[in-house]
Amino acid sequence: MDKSKRPFPKSKRSLRRRLPPIQSGDRIDYRNMSLISRFISEQGKILSRRVNRLTLKQQRLITIAIKQARILSLLPFLNNEKQFEKSESTARTAGLRTRIK
Repeated sequence: MDKSKRPFPKSKRSLRRRLPPIQSGDRIDYRNMSLISRFISEQGKILSRRVNRLTLKQQRLITIAIKQARILSLLPFLNNEKQFEKSESTARTAGLRTRIK
């Protein structure tokens, strides 16, 4: 089939524009935790520019703000709650100690 005879030509761009995640009035700062927390994954990783839909300049400022907040202990470096469950580990070791005796 010839390209000119196609009934519906494919559009390369979406007609609907998404709103930018950072408004013009928002300040990108390490103290603005409500803004910074939107750009961090559940594991504590900084999300990529493609996922965030940020400009290059905004992504750089967000990255710097997140790193400053981590250094000042406002944000954790890692977010693993499953790693520190003590109730299960003590139950396992207590059971092993009674079997060895």
